Amino acid sequence: MNQAGSRALAVVRLTVYLVFTLTLMPVQAVFVALGSRGAATLPVFYHRNCARILGFDIKVTGTPSQARPTLFVSNHISYLDITVLGALTELSFIAKSEVAGWPLFGWLAKLQRTVFVARRQASVGKERDAIAARLDAGGALVLFPEGTTGDGNRICRFKSALFAVAERPEGATQVIVQPVTIAWTRLDGMPMGRYFRPAVAWYGDMDLGPHLLHVAGLGRIEVEVIFHEPTTLAQAGSRKALAHHCESLIGRTLTATLAGRKAGPLPVPPPHATHAAPATV
Repeated sequence: MNQAGSRALAVVRLTVYLVFTLTLMPVQAVFVALGSRGAATLPVFYHRNCARILGFDIKVTGTPSQARPTLFVSNHISYLDITVLGALTELSFIAKSEVAGWPLFGWLAKLQRTVFVARRQASVGKERDAIAARLDAGGALVLFPEGTTGDGNRICRFKSALFAVAERPEGATQVIVQPVTIAWTRLDGMPMGRYFRPAVAWYGDMDLGPHLLHVAGLGRIEVEVIFHEPTTLAQAGSRKALAHHCESLIGRTLTATLAGRKAGPLPVPPPHATHAAPATV
C-alpha cells in the first residue's frame, strides 16, 4: 500500500482529468442552457469516467431510488464523494455557498445544477424555496446533513434543521428520503485502517490543490456505497426523528463496513409506505 503516492501517476491522472473535464464543460453548459435531457445524463457519464481516471473502484450495495422527488441523505468525507455519488445515478447536490467560488469545482457544481445554500438565518426561506422548486420539478438532490466533512472513520452529528427541505404541504407529493452510507475502505487491495483513511478525507484546514495531487498519486482506491431503504418525513413523524433515523443508520453501517462486516438487519419502513421500484445500477 503506497501511502505516499506517486507524483508521476498524479500528474498523468490529473492531466487526463483536466483535459476530459475541459472538453465536456462547454457541452454541459449548452445542455443546461437549452434545458436538454443531456444536462442530467452527461454528469453520470462524466463522473463514471472521472472515477476510472482517478483510480476509484466503487462497490454498490442496494439501489438508488428512481422515484421523484428524492432526497439522498449521505455522510460526507471529501469533495471526492461528489464524483462517487454522481457516477451512480442522475442527481444534483445541495452545497454551501462558498463552493460556488471554488476554482474549477465551483463551475462544475453550477453545471450540475447544484443548489447553493448560505445557511444564514436571513436567507433560509429563499433557499428552502429554491430546493422545494427543484424537488417540485421532479428532481433528485443530495443532502450532506453533517454540514461539514470528517476524517472518514466516523460521522458528525446530523443537523435536523436541514431536513426541513423534506417537508411538503398537505396534498403534495411526498419527498422520498434515502439514506446513503459512503465508506472509503481499501488502497491497493489492503484495508486503509483508521490511521490511513484520512489520506482520502478532506477536512479541517486542508488545502484543496495539494490534497487532490496526493490522492491522484495513490493506487487503486476502493469505496463502498450503501443505498438504504427509502422512507419519508411523514413516516418518521418529525424532522428530528428523520435526522436521528438517518444518522443512526448511516453511522452504524459506516462502522460495520469499515470493520469488514455487515451492519445487520436494516430497519424496514412501515407497511403503508409506497415507493417506485428502484432501477438496477
